[in-house]
Amino acid sequence: MDDLRQKYIDAIAGAGDEATLEDIRVAAVGKKGEVALKMRELGKMTPEERQVQGPKLNALKDEINAALAAKKAALGDAALDERLKTEWLDVTLPGRARRQGTIHPVSQVTEEVTTIFADMGFSVAEGPQIESDWYNFDALNIPPDHPTRTEMDTFYMSTPEGDDRPPHVLRTHTSPVQIRAMEKLGAPIRVIAPGRVYRADYDQTHTPMFHQVEGLALGRDISMANLKWTLEEFCRAFFEVDEVELRFRASHFPFTEPSAEVDLRCSWEDGKLHVGEGDDWMEILGSGMVHPKVLSSAGVDPSKWQGFAFGIGIDRLAMLKYGIPDLRAFFDSDLRWLRHYGFSALDVPTMRGGLSR
Repeated sequence: MDDLRQKYIDAIAGAGDEATLEDIRVAAVGKKGEVALKMRELGKMTPEERQVQGPKLNALKDEINAALAAKKAALGDAALDERLKTEWLDVTLPGRARRQGTIHPVSQVTEEVTTIFADMGFSVAEGPQIESDWYNFDALNIPPDHPTRTEMDTFYMSTPEGDDRPPHVLRTHTSPVQIRAMEKLGAPIRVIAPGRVYRADYDQTHTPMFHQVEGLALGRDISMANLKWTLEEFCRAFFEVDEVELRFRASHFPFTEPSAEVDLRCSWEDGKLHVGEGDDWMEILGSGMVHPKVLSSAGVDPSKWQGFAFGIGIDRLAMLKYGIPDLRAFFDSDLRWLRHYGFSALDVPTMRGGLSR
């Protein structure tokens, strides 16, 4: 058996191609191969001899098969190497000049707004985009029959049949973040809540998903005068002008009392906005004093604390400041648009160095 083993191991090692290797396999371990013939001889042996010779023959067969497999793999690798040498092709892309990306206007304006209010002592609060209707409506004093609670205006999450949990919605404003902030921090408090919000609307100035920043300030003696000063300082810093003039118009929001729409004096020349001058007025935000019921819902005593709240559309601010005509283009992912309206990643807004450089 040792001679048989050496014979085939040497033959396998010397095989130059797969055809020769197959002939060796048939001669060694094929149905009529030498090892197979040796296996048949086991029937003529005594039980004691079979116990000795059987394992040796199986070990020989396994060793030859292993050598055949290893040689076949080696021949395959060698053939592939030769083929690759003759069929070589460079499939890499040609070199391209390194380009720097840009910051989206929404991200830029969010940073500008955050910087301005941080300079006035406001911190940033965040909350979930999927809210229970209690946080989104009830805690904000929005009654059950209010038009904004209909499915024509609000995106409701589907609820499995038999599920007793309260309905959940894609938040329609970032006001729920104010409720969560008051629950967590109490009063006094000064926070802004920037983030995505969702409403069922779509045209040149509305999209189903857009961005808002809402502000909240609570104290012992905060009044509408503080609100007016805060908004004037914000507009002066954001539009980077020395003078602004705001006009407050009486309005109604369920979560504030009194409530006011805020208009900004401006003029338009050749499609460009000029803030603080001219005879035109443009509505920019809604505001008011926080309703006592909203304070109570958030665990704040309305007999001891009062304050103001406001809400601004970040996308609308970006359109006004940077002359962007169509809100829908914000979400088209058009690289040409992004290169045109985008901002350098290194130009971080600061109150000292400037907001938009």
